[in-house]
Amino acid sequence: MSQKRVGVIGGSGLYAMEALEQAQEQRVQTPFGEPSDAIVTGTVAGVPVAFLARHGRGHRLLPSEVPYRANIHALKQLGVRYLLSMSAVGSLREDFRPLDLVLPDQFIDLTTRRDSTFFGQGAVAHVSMAQPVCPVAAAALAHAARDELAREGNPDGVRLHESGTYVCIEGPQFSSLAESQRYRAMGAGVIGMTNLPEAKLAREAQIGYATLAMVTDYDCWHPREAHVTADMALQNLFRNAARAQRVAAAAIARLGAEWPESPAHTALSHALVTQPDAMAPAVRQRLAALLA
Repeated sequence: MSQKRVGVIGGSGLYAMEALEQAQEQRVQTPFGEPSDAIVTGTVAGVPVAFLARHGRGHRLLPSEVPYRANIHALKQLGVRYLLSMSAVGSLREDFRPLDLVLPDQFIDLTTRRDSTFFGQGAVAHVSMAQPVCPVAAAALAHAARDELAREGNPDGVRLHESGTYVCIEGPQFSSLAESQRYRAMGAGVIGMTNLPEAKLAREAQIGYATLAMVTDYDCWHPREAHVTADMALQNLFRNAARAQRVAAAAIARLGAEWPESPAHTALSHALVTQPDAMAPAVRQRLAALLA
């Protein structure tokens, strides 16, 4: 495995990392196919970084078409220890306003068509997802976001929310009104289509995962606000994109200064049911990057 890196996955509207220096594209092959696109490696503030556009450049992949296993495995191969997910979300709470930033600390998985584990076919593991977000990575994002809002004077009145539940739906359609009300009744604060199984796979890969969620709309539940459209979501996302880039760069610098240990880094130590010496050689080879 290569040097330690911080990984960044850019979602809708975030197809490149502007702060990345000495950028080089890498095509990484994995036992689970090819990632969404070439991974761009380089440095941010001297910290090695690997950036991946989740939907591919040009936004070619539906949420259900994203090769989540290949993406996370490729980042693992490149030495990623922390993974920052940049994600557009809808709000399910009155106090989570468009343009606000949210750091989800819980997830609800309502996806139905996605491979959600690296294991199976000769190897069994059950990782804990009780606390699915890496506290180290989330703290770095929170610190960076607070500093950025203070630095810019926050003319838009953007607020940072340091907790909340992200409900992940299959998509690609937006919610019906009945569905949106159901998600609110479940206690979800934001809604998106991509952070799962991404967060589960990152945990299996022993990568510390955290999301910077950028609120673009009120989904369709709000009685006084317009129902979400793709145009509306992208317009608000682009308004937040430069801010998100600066927050990510500052969080990377903070993580790379110390490379602090995350609970995710030992996620498999009590999760493996099938020990490596009981796995067939082909299975061990398939999982080698995860078990190293």
